[in-house]
Amino acid sequence: MNLSQLKSPPNSKHRRKKVGRGPGSGHGKTSGRGQKGTGARSGGGVRPGFEGGQMPLVRRVPKRGFTHLGREYAVINLKRLNKFEENAKVTPEDLRKMGIIKGKKRLVKILGEGQLTKKGLQVSAHHFSQSARRRIEESGGRIEVMGHA
Repeated sequence: MNLSQLKSPPNSKHRRKKVGRGPGSGHGKTSGRGQKGTGARSGGGVRPGFEGGQMPLVRRVPKRGFTHLGREYAVINLKRLNKFEENAKVTPEDLRKMGIIKGKKRLVKILGEGQLTKKGLQVSAHHFSQSARRRIEESGGRIEVMGHA
């Protein structure tokens, strides 16, 4: 297949609506703009966000109060910890050095997906899922929950 064989899908080509070409066209006289009013005038129409005089949404919504400062975790699956040597101490700084954590997220959460083949890992993180805790401890490792910064 080459470019000369390409065809557009059926019914995808529409003719441009030609307005103001007399009554026989079906779009004569007012050219689809209705009768009088702001929308019928040249340059007319309402600004974005205008709600016909009703108090606009942007002004109805309160501007102060609660802002959610949610914690963002760098999520690491258990199988990613297999890059470390057995009986190694694993900290968030080590995870950054190995390239497992990227970006500026400061908090680390360990999830239990995958198998942990390395024995005796001492894993430090801010949060652990229950399955991750269980699997690390089953493989002879220890977990250390760090405080939230």
